[in-house]
Amino acid sequence: MAGNSLTGAVDRATDSSWFERVARAGHAVSGLVHLLIAYIIVRLAFGDGGSADQSGALGMFADSTGGRIALWVATVAFAGLALWRFAEAIVGPHPTEPGRGDNDGLEDWVDRGKAFSVGLVFVGFAWTAARFAMGGGTSSGEQNAGLTARLMESGAGKFVVVVAGLVIIGVGGYHVYKGVRRKFLDDLTISGDRGATVAGVIGYCGKGTVLVGTGVLVLVAVATADPSKASGLDATVKSLSGLPAGQVLMLLAAAGIAAYGVYCYWLTHFARM
Repeated sequence: MAGNSLTGAVDRATDSSWFERVARAGHAVSGLVHLLIAYIIVRLAFGDGGSADQSGALGMFADSTGGRIALWVATVAFAGLALWRFAEAIVGPHPTEPGRGDNDGLEDWVDRGKAFSVGLVFVGFAWTAARFAMGGGTSSGEQNAGLTARLMESGAGKFVVVVAGLVIIGVGGYHVYKGVRRKFLDDLTISGDRGATVAGVIGYCGKGTVLVGTGVLVLVAVATADPSKASGLDATVKSLSGLPAGQVLMLLAAAGIAAYGVYCYWLTHFARM
């Protein structure tokens, strides 16, 4: 009975136009963050400093009053999108669309699981934005490396880190698959848009490749007992600089991340919700 009440309440909440607008704003802010990360990667490729992750992108706004206001707006937008994904995990995907599934079957539950996982990601984004808005933001890379170092102090902790690395590789591989197979077009209410197709293919393949590299570095961190290698996207991008044609590889990574940011324009306006 309680479960039915919760489902009904969540279903009614998703009928709210303002809730949907706030959630869509989360896609817009996500796009901006990806574009800023791409900009930081380009700077790194030419020898400048910076942190090529969401903390580095959001931290660019933390030094001014107007910037902190923007960070609070980002916090609300990310939180709205996180709540929307959690709503999808409860009532099923695309709750505002008529004729959605009857909420049974394996595929539906897989979609619910993905919605819940994405919701957790945006909770993290909202938390990071809020911390910077309050003047207490820190580098995501440093936090990741610190957590990894603590986990690697025990055998069980090392196992958790290995599992995390494999999950990141899996997520990255799924991004590449989604880009190559153009599955991202299923997320949109429009079809045949060339701009969305180009941005999506490049964006998903580029971001997925970087995520695979991030997961591989997590495994390397365990194998070499070097937690600093598990500091996330920033460490992955910076590791490219030591490779042959490292600058070119960094610019390609920036192009992929930027393309995903551009694709978020279509998600903002045409995502199935």
